[in-house]
Amino acid sequence: MGKSKVELKGKTVLVTGSPGFIGANLVLRLLREMEGGTVVSLDSMNDYYDPALKEYRLGLIERAAAESPVKHVFVRGSIADRALVERVYGEYAPAVTVNLAAQAGVRYSIDHPDAYIEANIVGFFNILEACRHHGAEHLVYASSSSVYGGNKKVPFSTEDRVDSPVSLYAATKKADELLAHSYAKLYDIPVTGLRFFTVYGPAGRPDMFYYSATEKLAAGKTIQIFNYGNCMRDFTYVDDIVEGVLRVMKGAPERSRGEDGLPLPPYAVYNIGGGAPENLLDFVAVLQEELVRAGVLPADYDFEGHRELVGMQPGDVPVTYADSSGLERDYGFRPSVGIREGLRRFAEWYREYRG
Repeated sequence: MGKSKVELKGKTVLVTGSPGFIGANLVLRLLREMEGGTVVSLDSMNDYYDPALKEYRLGLIERAAAESPVKHVFVRGSIADRALVERVYGEYAPAVTVNLAAQAGVRYSIDHPDAYIEANIVGFFNILEACRHHGAEHLVYASSSSVYGGNKKVPFSTEDRVDSPVSLYAATKKADELLAHSYAKLYDIPVTGLRFFTVYGPAGRPDMFYYSATEKLAAGKTIQIFNYGNCMRDFTYVDDIVEGVLRVMKGAPERSRGEDGLPLPPYAVYNIGGGAPENLLDFVAVLQEELVRAGVLPADYDFEGHRELVGMQPGDVPVTYADSSGLERDYGFRPSVGIREGLRRFAEWYREYRG
């Protein structure tokens, strides 16, 4: 499918889920690079993880906005609040929406299913309805590598069947893809889904392994390494993710008509991952080295005494590995930050953040 160029200059962009991890980094990049226009951040600032980290990221955004020609507006609220979403679209009429707001986490979904239906199904439906009624040049939304479930074939391709989710989180993300496709078809809305693979970096989510492991090691606690370390993850540094999202925002699936004269859905879905899966034990080894180098942990830290190899967790999968060739073909995107460089930046940030 061809791409229509989307000009961001002077436009209004809505980023839901900012000041979340990916959202905040995307907004910071937009404030640096857009020439005029408005960026609207929308987030509920819930306490799924420490809200102080979201406040910290919001502070970074507000400082960047003070020096940017781009206007920044922060709206506190949930995308599951239909009236709020309608008010935001009515007031700001965003040309481009990047929907990153979601209830994340595989393990949390086992005990808190309501949160996933509310944010990921009801919330996303509200965004689709708003794009339908207010016109949208492009809707970009976050899907997840978790849609591949227990898929044995690697690397995961967007051509693979994804109808065997192993967690409610994965099921809601697959549902989002189906909803998005139907809205693209019915209402001719250009929509692109991005299946993110294990994103990491400074000021990341504390529930992610590399961050929670750092917190535990710094506190002298023991970390658990699942599946006895026999896990492969396609770790993707957050700057690479933002670069990919930004390129996709600027190129919407082209509106076109089929042989029957009816619109073909201007819809696409891509994997966005590091493209080189890392063994979890190797990743942990690099993390430990970088925490020592940054002075977060002492050089003589007893790592062997602070780690425990345990079995698989419900809802987890042993391997995630992206075939991101579609993104490279259509947008020229290739990730460039390896885990050594990425974890070094994280360790240095963590030292400063924890003071």
